[in-house]
Amino acid sequence: MFDTIFGIPLHPLVVHATVVFVPLAALTSVLAVVWSRFRQWFGWGTPVIAAFALALDPVSTETGEGLEHALPRSSLIQQHAHLADGLLPWLIGLFLTTAVFYWRRRSHDQDGRGPDWVLRITGVLVVVAAVGTLVEVVLIGHSGAVAAWSNVG
Repeated sequence: MFDTIFGIPLHPLVVHATVVFVPLAALTSVLAVVWSRFRQWFGWGTPVIAAFALALDPVSTETGEGLEHALPRSSLIQQHAHLADGLLPWLIGLFLTTAVFYWRRRSHDQDGRGPDWVLRITGVLVVVAAVGTLVEVVLIGHSGAVAAWSNVG
């Protein structure tokens, strides 16, 4: 994978998409669980956004590793890289719970199939995955900003 575009490291550019779509996936997932009008209006958009956020993670990681190897060794960069490794499991959980919730909710609304407690548990798991994802992405973003701007000024 190439590491720069017009001399600018690719990682900060890719990360901006990640920083937008990961919280968007978490927010729309929670809204789909707690607000039926939003769920009906947005429909399959929630699992699609969660899938896109999940797909961005390996790209962000790959470009980040390329940038990490191009820069001098730093404990701040190491900490950022270590935190970034923890996002993928949260995104997998968010995508899977969101997809299952969407599928179960749709089946339940159309045919009345399935017990309500399955939807409730799945909804709780969606919220847990969304909160965990948001916390992780904030910690990663903060550590990345500290690493990028610590020697400035």
